[in-house]
Amino acid sequence: MTAVAVNAADSDTPLRAVFKISLNGKTVSIGTVGQAYRFITNLSSIEWIEFRSLHAEAVSSLQSAAANAMLTVQATNALRALFVRARLL
Repeated sequence: MTAVAVNAADSDTPLRAVFKISLNGKTVSIGTVGQAYRFITNLSSIEWIEFRSLHAEAVSSLQSAAANAMLTVQATNALRALFVRARLL
């Protein structure tokens, strides 16, 4: 059995909640690990600097959830903490 590298950005694993975020006048729905990973990594690191530890935890949790769907609860909780602190929810 060989280990398969999983790209978190391509993951279709559903999160335990769907986040609806208003950004630049548009509502963005985030419901999968891949969508969340792309959302929090495509923004500039400067935009997340104030929330550096929460951002790092969310990225790590999403990468883990992409490889093991049983970790989606932790990834969802990490995202919720980041979004609440950043006042996106």
